[in-house]
Amino acid sequence: MSSLGETIKQLRTEKGLSQQQFADMLYIDRSTCANWETGRRMPDASMIVCISSVLDVEPSYLLDVMKHQETIPNVIMLDDERIVLTGGLPVLENVFPSASVKGFTKPSEALEFARNNPVSLAFLDIEMGNTNGLDVCRELLAINPRTNVIFLTAYADYSLDAWETGACGFLLKPISENAVKKQLSRLRHHFSGGV
Repeated sequence: MSSLGETIKQLRTEKGLSQQQFADMLYIDRSTCANWETGRRMPDASMIVCISSVLDVEPSYLLDVMKHQETIPNVIMLDDERIVLTGGLPVLENVFPSASVKGFTKPSEALEFARNNPVSLAFLDIEMGNTNGLDVCRELLAINPRTNVIFLTAYADYSLDAWETGACGFLLKPISENAVKKQLSRLRHHFSGGV
């Protein structure tokens, strides 16, 4: 099922409305509409009623999409080595059976996903070629301050730098189910996708 932002964008586009036209009909700023569509913000219940009226859908339809989106948390893993994803993603799927788990080898793809889908938990490699996982963490938290971030690395020396980014935890590779479960008590924001 699509996210609420994707659903709003699709319905708006089907009606032939630009973001500005849609925003004008709701008496809001265009940036508010853009934030909804990218998943950075969520409209409140009274605004859902207004949105549904403009888009000619029942409020219950949008509320159902929102409820479904909230009940399936997104977990991502970013590592530039595919073999690490091959070993790590099944571990995360076992620990988080009610979450949507996705893996990325490119920071740009992970960040694009995060802009369009609320990420509840991110496992980030620290050293990725030209890109630093610490910078990716900062960008993820700028997109959604409620994202829990756990760093993955083969080098323990990075742990001090990692804590300064707003991350919740730190794991040495390769990860195990027990190691991941131990990190859950350290998460800063509510997460309901674990066993």
